[in-house]
Amino acid sequence: MNEQLKSLYKSVILKHDKSPFHYEKKEQATYVINAYNEICGDRFDVFFEIKNGVVKEIFFHGYGCAISKASTSVLIKKIIDKPVTEVKKLIDSFLENIIGDIKNSEITDEELTAFSAARNFPGRKKCATLAWEEMQKFMNANL
Repeated sequence: MNEQLKSLYKSVILKHDKSPFHYEKKEQATYVINAYNEICGDRFDVFFEIKNGVVKEIFFHGYGCAISKASTSVLIKKIIDKPVTEVKKLIDSFLENIIGDIKNSEITDEELTAFSAARNFPGRKKCATLAWEEMQKFMNANL
């Protein structure tokens, strides 16, 4: 892993772990997704609304390692006020970047690219993808 990617990975994780985006319980939300990793115990709930095909009022709350918390924070930040069709494409691209073939990745956003470093740490891939995979499952099953 090159030093630039390693540095970006660390800075994104530290930033979002210390000051996560929209970190708050919103139990009255229409939709709630539970992201849980049985292996390590990370658990985050994502609370959101979808109005006119657009993700709105999205928040998350829970606990886990710095990587899963930061990744969930970035997910929330990147999909708020975005159309569902765009959200689906972003999630697919992000997951392909972490799990699939990075050479075919369309991601250029630094906060998203930073998590590609998890590819070099197999035990951390699930941390980076936890909330993203659950959101993908929800989107594919319901929208």
